This record gives sequence, structure tokens and C-alpha cells, in this order.
Amino acid sequence: MIAAKANCFISFQQATDNYSLPERFTFPFYYEPHSLCLLAAKELQQHLETQTEWQHNFGIVPDKEGLVIGKMFGVLVVRNNAGELGYLAAFSGKLANANHHDKFVPPVFDMLTDGSFFRVGEIVVNGMTTELQILEANPEYQQFKAVYDADKKLSISRLKEAREKLRIDKKERKERRQAAKSELSAAAYKVLDYELSQASIKAHFYWKDLNKYWKQRLIENEAKFAELAAPINALKEARKAKSNSLQKQLFEQYTFLNATGVTKSLLDIFAPTPRKTPPAGAGECAAPKLLHYAFLHQLKPIAMAEFWWGQSPKSEVRRHGHFYPACRGKCEPILGHMLQGLSVDENPMLTNPAEGKKMEIIYEDAPLLVVHKPAEFLSVPGKNIQDSVYQRIKDQYPKATGPLIVHRLDMSTSGLMLIAKSEKTHKYIQYQFINRFVKKRYVALLDGIIEADEGVIELPLRVDLDNRPQQLVCYEHGKKATTKWKVIERKNGKTRIHFFPITGRTHQLRVHAAHPLGLNTPIIGDDLYGVKGERLHLHAEWIEFRHPLTKETICFEVAADF
Repeated sequence: MIAAKANCFISFQQATDNYSLPERFTFPFYYEPHSLCLLAAKELQQHLETQTEWQHNFGIVPDKEGLVIGKMFGVLVVRNNAGELGYLAAFSGKLANANHHDKFVPPVFDMLTDGSFFRVGEIVVNGMTTELQILEANPEYQQFKAVYDADKKLSISRLKEAREKLRIDKKERKERRQAAKSELSAAAYKVLDYELSQASIKAHFYWKDLNKYWKQRLIENEAKFAELAAPINALKEARKAKSNSLQKQLFEQYTFLNATGVTKSLLDIFAPTPRKTPPAGAGECAAPKLLHYAFLHQLKPIAMAEFWWGQSPKSEVRRHGHFYPACRGKCEPILGHMLQGLSVDENPMLTNPAEGKKMEIIYEDAPLLVVHKPAEFLSVPGKNIQDSVYQRIKDQYPKATGPLIVHRLDMSTSGLMLIAKSEKTHKYIQYQFINRFVKKRYVALLDGIIEADEGVIELPLRVDLDNRPQQLVCYEHGKKATTKWKVIERKNGKTRIHFFPITGRTHQLRVHAAHPLGLNTPIIGDDLYGVKGERLHLHAEWIEFRHPLTKETICFEVAADF
């Protein structure tokens, strides 16, 4: 643990006598910033805009030099031993390529200290990387690697071609047999059948010999390649072992206090979790830094908030100056430990959002139902809440044999859902969804003006592994996501829009609306990609599909209540 700075307590610039204190500490994963946090954040943002001690390109000032990197900042309102209210400030990761700046709490452990085990180990790992680059650049290795890779590719191609020819020949022999039964005499058919059988045997041995040839050829090449690659692979394993050892040693240095005075390392904190080991960057976020410093200096935590400052990363949706909850992948286990002993706001995700809400059935016949799901109502049971469209239909129709749910809507999205009463109906409608025969239209109210009248958004999506259930735009691992859209109305600085999703990815419309490469205008009330409101202004208002019994195309529509 590093020596903590003693001058990080910041007094408010204006009087706070008229501010009421919260009864309990902030639940960090879903909150409305307390008024004192808003005041602290405002003062910190003024500092960021006016300070001249360090330079960092947040992407706010046009043509500023340096790599653009937006940052998450946090403020923690505290009371000191003298009874004074103030706040602490922190940033996630490094700022201006450094860990220490005036007004900000230090990291829990400073890996960047000159001469530290991490710096020394980093030099060793970097040296191994350089040595690897030299070995891999060896002309003999490069030449043989190219030959080996080409041979592997060629073997796959040749075997694929041969397998396809065998399939076609087999199909042709079958067709000839079938045709010959009615065209040839019994004797002539027997002769033909023998010839075709011999052709089949010949094809079998040809395929066997071809496989053997390519296997032997690759084995010979692989032996020579393995000899050349042995020192490279050995060095890669040594580098991996050194890197893992260094990472483990680093995690052992990150130890966090909680409100009861108990200290735990990152390794101990993550050991009971499904992932067992901490993810990279764990412990470097603003929230753990703030709480650790407060506990270390006997400062009483009152409320906390985090905001994004700067340009959004290309994969995420982050809006300059907006507040965000702590990340779950890295921070949830750490904060779970650190908040022990504090009186914390209740986790709203443990409260049933559908309590007192009615799900309306707008159509019913023997095979299916069409229901109108309210906003803030689960489609299927969650980790903590069972009440959902699925559960209510299951309770209401105990004799229904189907999987029931054919497609889902986000909990916050209202609108039409199809329910299958039997497995046969489920398969029939699901087939229509898979083949995109089902047509859907959503209506949304966006928090801004969209200048264009219509268009198509194509941004591939995948889940944010460190912050579920949020989605990232990812061109490498994301699934294709396509949305057509058309503006319906522009009024009072807002845009009413129709969305026609071609694919059905999680949070697709929300991300496509909010992301800078999409419409760059979040849906009103979007607590994940915009600003939390009374409700998410997104509604599945119209759906068209083919009825499983009549085979007729039918459609249903329910207008939004916004």
C-alpha cells in the first residue's frame, strides 16, 4: 500500500448549510446524484476546465494535441473529524499519463513508481517481447512458416473439393439406381448396381488415400516447423508465466479497506466470484479509490457520484458531463466488500418493477396470444425477480404446452409481444422471426433534433463483459445489427421517430439511437445510454406475422402513451 496524501479533503466553495444529507449512502450501481454530489461535481468540472498544471486531451477542445482519451471522474462527499462537510475527487486509471495530481486521491497502489517490482518486471517482459520479435523475424522461420501455412490452407481446400465431389458422385449414383429400376431389366440392373458399387468402393479408398497423403505431408512439414518454432514457443510460455506472476503480485498489492476496518486484497475479493481472478484494471476505478482514501483517513462517506468527462470511446456510449453508475465487472465485487458496515440505499434491482402493473391481453385464440407489456416489466424471470410476462402467462394458462415466449422486449420497453400456447406454434412463429418474415415497428422519442428524415444504422453489437447488461459496438466480435428509421415529428427540441429493426439484438435500438456513429441522440429516459427519466420512451407499437393456423398475414397495433 502506498503512503496516502493527507491533503485531498476539499472544502466546498459555497455554503452547504441549506443542503439536507441523505439518510443512507449511495447504492453505486443505480442512483440519482445527490444535490451535494452535483455541487461537488460542478466544482470539480470547473477545476478541470481551468487548471493548467497538467495537459490531457479529453477531446473537448478542437485540434488539441495528444491522443483523445475521455475519463470517468468521481466525487465522494465526506464529513471529517471536525464535523466539516467536504468532498474527495478521483479519476479512473491514469490522467495525463500519471497517477498523482493535486486535488485527487492517490491510487490504492502506484504501479508506476520508479524502481517498483512492477516497473522492473515490465522491463523484463518487454525485453522478452523484443527477443520474440527478433526470433520471429528470422528469414528461415518466416519462409518455412509461409510454406507451412500455405500447405495447411491447400490441404483444407483440396479435401473440401474432394469431399464435395464425393457427395455429388454419391447423389448421382443414387439417382441412377432409382431411374434404372424402372428402365432396365433385372439382369441389366444387377450389372449397373455392381458397377456403381465398385465406383463407390473406389471413391472410398480414394478419399482414404487422399486424407493419408495430406496428413503425412503436414506431419513432415510440421516436424520441421516445430523445430524452428521451439525456441519461440518456449519464450512465449516463459513470457506468459512471467506476466501472470507479475499480475498476481500486482493484485496482491491492491488491498482495500471497508467501513468496518477489514482489509482484503483483490485476489481475496475476486476468489469467490465466478471469474475467480480480477480483470485487468480492477481497483483503478474512481469509486474504490475514493472509499479507500476516506476509510484510511477516518472520513465519513455521505454520498458518491461518477461522471464522464470528454469524448466517448468508439465502442461505448458516454456523454460528456453525464453521470454513470459504477461498472459491475471490475467494481461490484470490490465495492461489495468496501460498503460493508455502511448503511446503503436499497438495491432497486431487488424490487419488483412490475408490482401493481397490469399486462393486457389484446388478442387470443387457440394457438397464441398477443399481449401489451407495460414499461419496466420483465419479459422473462430475472436473477432476483420472477414476476414477468412469462410467469404471469404460465400462471394464467397452466395447460399451455409451449415455451410461451417467442421473442422478448427489454424490461424498460413497452409494447406488443407474441405468446405461443404450444410447442408447434412456438416453432412456427420462431421460424418467421429467424427468417425475418415478422415485421415490427417501434416508436421512440429522442432527446434532440435529427436533421435527416430517414436512414439505416448498421453497428455490430456485443455485451460489455465488464459491465453487463450494457452493449458495445464491436466490429471484431459483435453480431450484425441493422435498424431502419424514419422521422415522424420534430417538436420542442425532441424527435419522434419510427424504428424498424431488421435484427433483434439486445438494446439494439437504444444503442443505435445514442451512439455517436448512430443517431448520436439517446432515447428520452434511457438510464443506460442517456439520462434516466420517468420511463424509457420506446414502445413496440406494431407487429405483423403469419397466423399458424389460417396462414393469413395479420397485424396488431397499440399506440404509445407518450
